[in-house]
Amino acid sequence: MNITVVGAGYVGLVTGVSLADIGHCVTCVDVNKDKIAKLKVGLSPIHEPGLESLMQKNIDENRLSFTSSLKECLKDTDIVYIAVGTPQNKDGTANLSFIEIVAEDIALNISKDIVIVTKSTVPVGTNEYIGGLIKAKTPKDISFDIVSNPEFLREGSAISDTFNGDRIVIGAENDKAASIIEQVNKPFGVPIFKTDIRSAEMIKYASNAFLATKISFINEISTICEKLGANVDDVAKGMGKDKRVGNQFLNAGIGYGGSCFPKDTNALVQIAGGVEHDFNLLKAVINVNNNQQALLVDKARQRLGSLEGKRIALLGLAFKPNTDDMREAASIVISTGLLQEGSEVIAYDPIANENAKHVLSNEVQFANSISEALTEVNLALIITEWREIIEMDFNNVRRLMIEPIIIDGRNCFSLDMVKDKGIEYHSVGRPAVIGETVLI
Repeated sequence: MNITVVGAGYVGLVTGVSLADIGHCVTCVDVNKDKIAKLKVGLSPIHEPGLESLMQKNIDENRLSFTSSLKECLKDTDIVYIAVGTPQNKDGTANLSFIEIVAEDIALNISKDIVIVTKSTVPVGTNEYIGGLIKAKTPKDISFDIVSNPEFLREGSAISDTFNGDRIVIGAENDKAASIIEQVNKPFGVPIFKTDIRSAEMIKYASNAFLATKISFINEISTICEKLGANVDDVAKGMGKDKRVGNQFLNAGIGYGGSCFPKDTNALVQIAGGVEHDFNLLKAVINVNNNQQALLVDKARQRLGSLEGKRIALLGLAFKPNTDDMREAASIVISTGLLQEGSEVIAYDPIANENAKHVLSNEVQFANSISEALTEVNLALIITEWREIIEMDFNNVRRLMIEPIIIDGRNCFSLDMVKDKGIEYHSVGRPAVIGETVLI
């Protein structure tokens, strides 16, 4: 089919490239002309493993193209995917201004019957709202259907998730429209679940909120484990062996970040409030996560006393490995807290340094390697579990640091592994290790 994807950001680009790879003719539209120019020559604006090579393949095979003109695309398209951002407003609600602009552009330029698919994460009822906006400005002799098709992609593994997902959710009030989108997605070989539009919208929010809840739950357990001398890693493994619990998203650390969980949990609290329901559980999840992001600053203060004048290295800045995304990254909260305490902060990330420079304080110094970041520092904090960081040379750590003290916010190393490394090691929800001694 001829498909137009509006929005060439994270979701739109992955969606467009993947749909092209299963045989559709896809045009991605974005108002950012500089981005479009780069995409046309096969350069991805985001770091996502496997994306750029798959994009180049489908450009070469003439199934994927890019433009800044939606009007031109709508002449021949059968299906339009809306994949623009829905950023968070100050009150936690979703900002639908980009969605509204796209809906109006579609209405003013539509020239044939089409199916409009909402890929953006939107509050329950938004698809009906979009339909009303488009219908009000669309010629009466043209018909369209609205379908909700939320994404469930993890940054850093989005291509794999697309082709090996657990389910594809299709929400529609028209069986014919649902069947069309089912046929579009059939080549992925992923189970398809069809429902009504409002349920599809809610599935996205409920899924992310539940996963965020698991993360905050295990982080609360980690705090108790530290106080009782238990090991949260073993606790999580023991819990995860129960199939009803499962072991995913039970990794204790410094909380969740990124473009989805913080925004979606806050939005769901607001959605609930809009129907006069006080979502106390999710509010607690959000509160726990906010506190957890500041945990490493507290641990640093407990270990060193005053942090004023101390040189502290931050290893990893992106909110998770295999991405350069700095949205809601824990490094923002941690670096701010350290600077407020009077610390000198030296930061390193293998991919996200450049993006971080636009987000972190200009007082933060940036290193070009782990070794440079660790040179003559009093303390190192592990923020993101990049493979390069997990595989770092502890002999180098001891040689470069004033004192080899590491506080690990992602529990990258087993306690047994660090016992003979000659370092002082603190983590989350587990006993500290000093030299060869595990402190209970």
